[in-house]
Amino acid sequence: MNRKVISHLIGLILVLEALFMLPAVLISLYDGDYSVVQSLLLTMLTMAVTAAVLLYTARTRQRTFYAQEGFVTVGLSWIVMSVFGCLPFVISGEIPSFTDALFEVVSGFTTTGASILPDVEAISRGLLYWRSFTHWLGGMGMLVFLLAVVPQGPGAGYSMHLLRAESPGPSVGKLTPRLGETAKKLYLIYIALTIACCLFLLAGGMPLFDSVCTAFGTAGTGGFGIKGDSLASYSPYLQNVVTVFMALFGVNFSIYYLLLLKEYRAALLDEELRLYAGLMLGSILLIAWNITPLFGSVREALHHSAFQVSSIMTTSGFSTVDFDIWPPFSKAILIGLMFVGASAGSTGGGIKCARVLLLMKELRRNIQQVLHPRAVRMVRINNRGMHEQVIQNVNAYMAAYLVLAAASFIVVSLDGYSFETNFSAVAACFNNIGPGFDAVGPMANFSGYSILSKLVLTADMLLGRLEIFPILTLFSRYTWDRSK
Repeated sequence: MNRKVISHLIGLILVLEALFMLPAVLISLYDGDYSVVQSLLLTMLTMAVTAAVLLYTARTRQRTFYAQEGFVTVGLSWIVMSVFGCLPFVISGEIPSFTDALFEVVSGFTTTGASILPDVEAISRGLLYWRSFTHWLGGMGMLVFLLAVVPQGPGAGYSMHLLRAESPGPSVGKLTPRLGETAKKLYLIYIALTIACCLFLLAGGMPLFDSVCTAFGTAGTGGFGIKGDSLASYSPYLQNVVTVFMALFGVNFSIYYLLLLKEYRAALLDEELRLYAGLMLGSILLIAWNITPLFGSVREALHHSAFQVSSIMTTSGFSTVDFDIWPPFSKAILIGLMFVGASAGSTGGGIKCARVLLLMKELRRNIQQVLHPRAVRMVRINNRGMHEQVIQNVNAYMAAYLVLAAASFIVVSLDGYSFETNFSAVAACFNNIGPGFDAVGPMANFSGYSILSKLVLTADMLLGRLEIFPILTLFSRYTWDRSK
């Protein structure tokens, strides 16, 4: 394994992360929060020194870079940037516990939105900004950003392996012949949609700071709010803006690229998009019908149903009401949407609509083969045959998903919370959603869990965002065997 090239990439990640903290420093200076300024600057200095050591030791690196290095780089990078990213909270004393601060920042980078903060409004604006910005960075991925802005040179071989390891979904396709150009296209679309979201929020009268932080949380489908009631105190117009943009960020970004190329038919007939839109629309109508008696009017029920379905399915985690008190039928739909999640190639989490679609088609093929054993059938999506290796990878992912989720549920159950609390807590963290039900519902937080449970849920967030394998490879003896 090429350890030097891994060190080089992690060093570059730390340099970028330190630069991204500068706006938080400026906000804290403006507000006069000098202890926060000191904590941010000390963290940036620590990152700079660590990055310098990593880059210096990797100065004689070779260009060899394979899938093994890709998975290890992605797994280690996310752990390293989370550990350094939580230091300002610990050093400033605003989240004195390292475990709690790590949970909060991992929740930010993985766009989960689960929080241990009982009073988010007590946090300084500089750190609130950094907390929300971690959503934006994690939404598309820091390594994808690295590919977009830092030229790696000819023959580096980084792009495909890094993109495959960090991008969500059963398979990664290229928008352009060159992977670096693909990363740039993805980020340009991401930035354009984020700016559009922010402008619509500003047009509705939301203050600039609130608009920027909310746009970060919406774009990354993360859901960190800067108010204790999430978005409940904002106007219906602002809530509707967030509803629409959460749904947009849950769409596979390749669809937007097709629209830019004016390939409207290919975009609109995409099977994953139709499944995503159909599930969302159907869930909105069913829940609105079920909760209308709680709100007194169909219009208000539709408003809150659309917001929560968009929030849960895209794994954003914002809330406008306490959906924990909704009828069991509505809560059951929301739990189902937690697992399905958004589209592959989006900033959303969950299993992904692409995998659900693939599993449904594979199930249909298996039933047909039972009835007609000699028939040879291929699973097709968008009229393209799916390679059997992709199907095997999806099956392996689902097996690992179920085993790890079950193990996590057993461990967190040691804390004595209800079945609904523990089940939804694991589901919310593994699927990068944020709030669950009961004691971890939209009006509560995760602060009551023990250190062990918080560490397990932190690991679940990383496993969910990186889709399991980049983290598991770090614990494989084969990965670190020098003879391989």
